[in-house]
Amino acid sequence: MTSSESAEAAGEGRSRAAARRRLPPQERRQQIVDGAVAFFAEVGLDGNTRDLAKRLGITQPLLFNYFATKDDLVEAVYEQVYLDRLSPDWPERLRDRSMPIRARLLAFYTEYSTLIFQHEWMRIFMFSGLAGAELNRRYLRHLADVILRPLLAEIAAEARAEASPTMEDLWNLHGGIVYIGIRQHIYRMPCPADPAEAITRAVDRFLLAFGIGTTA
Repeated sequence: MTSSESAEAAGEGRSRAAARRRLPPQERRQQIVDGAVAFFAEVGLDGNTRDLAKRLGITQPLLFNYFATKDDLVEAVYEQVYLDRLSPDWPERLRDRSMPIRARLLAFYTEYSTLIFQHEWMRIFMFSGLAGAELNRRYLRHLADVILRPLLAEIAAEARAEASPTMEDLWNLHGGIVYIGIRQHIYRMPCPADPAEAITRAVDRFLLAFGIGTTA
């Protein structure tokens, strides 16, 4: 590299560094969260903030200007990857009895699977469980309260079989659908390119077990 090329490269480096310094606070915070999502998905929740800051091209003290502790940063990752992906209108749509229960179930799981069958979602969720962290337990409790219990009431209202559906039955359905994404992103095993058919078959088997027709 010639001296002029070296000077040009150094100038570009200074320009990039200046651009990083000039980021508005909200953009900088979002940059850190986005970087943390990718970082923790790769190395797990035990990854340290020093390495994260180095990857982002910022100092560790700057990172801690935005997040006082690593736990605060993990909380922001939790909100972005998990809570923000739960559409606020899902509970209302799941309770809309103007639509057949099968249509409601299929619409929910089609949308939900699209949002969670993602590398970051699956890997952070698995890492959290392996580390004994509270993150995924909190998410599952929230999912049960906001989505699954209301959904169970709707299914029970339609059930015609002698046995009524239970939360365990619904968790089995839910877990089987989520496992499609686990096979892809955790085990790197073959899975459907389009999971819609597998989801439809799982939902139909579940509904038929409780005497609910699947033609609508």
